[in-house]
Amino acid sequence: MWGLFVSGSPATLRLSGVVVVMLLQSVVVRCKAPAFLKLERVFPHDNMMELSELKDRDLIRHARILSTEDYVDFPLEGTYDPYRVGLYFTKILLGSPPQEHHVQVDTGSDVLWVSCKGCKGCPKSSGLNIPMEHYDPSSSSTSTWISCYDARCTPEIQAAANATCTSISNHCNYTFKYGDGSRTSGYFVSDKLELDMVSNETSLLSHTTATVLFGCSTSQSGELSKPDRAVDGIFGFGQHGLSVISQLSELGEAPTSFSHCLIGTGDGGGVLVFGQIIDPDMVYSPLVPFQPHYNLNLQGISVNGQGLPIDPVVFGTSNKRKGTIIDSGTTLAYLTEEAYKPFVEAITNNVAPSVQPFESKGYQCFTTSTKLSEAFPIVRFHFAGQATMLIKPQNYLLQQKTTDGQSAWCIGFQKVDGQKMTILGDLVLKDKSVVYDLGGQRIGWAEHDCKSLDLSDSDCENMWDPMEFLVSI
Repeated sequence: MWGLFVSGSPATLRLSGVVVVMLLQSVVVRCKAPAFLKLERVFPHDNMMELSELKDRDLIRHARILSTEDYVDFPLEGTYDPYRVGLYFTKILLGSPPQEHHVQVDTGSDVLWVSCKGCKGCPKSSGLNIPMEHYDPSSSSTSTWISCYDARCTPEIQAAANATCTSISNHCNYTFKYGDGSRTSGYFVSDKLELDMVSNETSLLSHTTATVLFGCSTSQSGELSKPDRAVDGIFGFGQHGLSVISQLSELGEAPTSFSHCLIGTGDGGGVLVFGQIIDPDMVYSPLVPFQPHYNLNLQGISVNGQGLPIDPVVFGTSNKRKGTIIDSGTTLAYLTEEAYKPFVEAITNNVAPSVQPFESKGYQCFTTSTKLSEAFPIVRFHFAGQATMLIKPQNYLLQQKTTDGQSAWCIGFQKVDGQKMTILGDLVLKDKSVVYDLGGQRIGWAEHDCKSLDLSDSDCENMWDPMEFLVSI
């Protein structure tokens, strides 16, 4: 049974720039100041990285989507070099006593795994200027390794993680292989994940724990062993059974949803909440079932209220088409090739007279001294469920420097040649509250200035379903 505990002390994970708030078993939260933590982006929005560099980063990330069945499907944020492609990372505490680990936040994969003590090829330093700490099972009094005969070493786990069992170790082992031949392998363990709790009344930190299954990596090779943007591991926020959110929700210790609100300017950042962010303007579209990614059914695009002549079939999900994927870890946004040209032409044909279009390195760019909101058209993406996503100019344009040092604005949407998919990344999702309602199998969104989001001023007047922690903004 769920008890009633009226409190402003939801459990949280401390992130480097992400807020994770977790509702524990027997807790229903009536909140005015839910706990939150600041998220930092791997690189800031305002550093004006070249479009070609951002695109190269994303192409590495997306290589895994087209891989063969010989590879574990860690698409998007779990591409063949997950350390290189991750946009956000967090600090978590594992074990007793707790050990700190920095892990990449990854909506494109399911498993939580960290580098373990004695790991061969695991990075010992990071270009992100964060300490690298390898998990040591022997130093944790609550750590237990998962045997092949443990009920938790299920056929699902063995299939998803290419798990093997040997008569020598009897460990529930795993191997994750990536598109460039890099790999990580190890065994599954069970241990405590420590969560911070922040009191609304005193703002003091306290702690609680939940026991989760995760991977203990003992070997890494290839790109995974490079220290450029190394972290200690991956924290998967996928929608399947191996993810921590799925584990906790099955135990009744967390809601079956999570949300994020990502800041679109400066250094970036924002919040990631276990539960649903409540916004009166929130609209929802159903997830396409039986997909490894967060797929939605995109039905059309309009520019300044005029629908574009694009067959909705090109956005669909089928054996030959990978559909429309929501991925906060992709930097830019990508349109299937049939939609790209009509999209770019419609924007170019609807700019203000003061805007000067030009092409640079194959990208459509513009110069203007007028405010973006006055110079460029409004775009809308139309999804199943009569859900419309507003795409403001700042959500499809990226500021770049010209050869003479002047500023220009270039369309950040890129064409996906031959891969028959559309990906809406950080460029589109920033400055929106986005809800991943796994229980309801839907994704919701609403426009919001995430920089001004102040959860301490949230007003949560009503009681909610005990499996949901709702934050009002």
